[in-house]
Amino acid sequence: MSTEPPSITRDEVAHLARLARLTVSENELDVFAGQLGDILNAVAKVSEVAGADIPPTSHALPLTNVFREDVVRPGLTQEQALSGAPKSEDGRFAVPRILGEEA
Repeated sequence: MSTEPPSITRDEVAHLARLARLTVSENELDVFAGQLGDILNAVAKVSEVAGADIPPTSHALPLTNVFREDVVRPGLTQEQALSGAPKSEDGRFAVPRILGEEA
């Protein structure tokens, strides 16, 4: 493993900006190169600490499912659901058409 801190050049920042279709000024190239270099250094430090004996995690604390049990309960009938609708047609809610005739 290299002990040299990772860095990113202005040319690499410009290349990434082109790929992302971002317009970046000359001053921003220098700023972003420094910021991205700091991010790469932070990731490198974490990589040094993370050993093979440490399992990957998605959360710092263990999580449990807090949802209630999925229990079937009675719901509305079709007629009950449509009873408050201003207009229904063929057992469905009738709404104004928003697309042209081509739909």
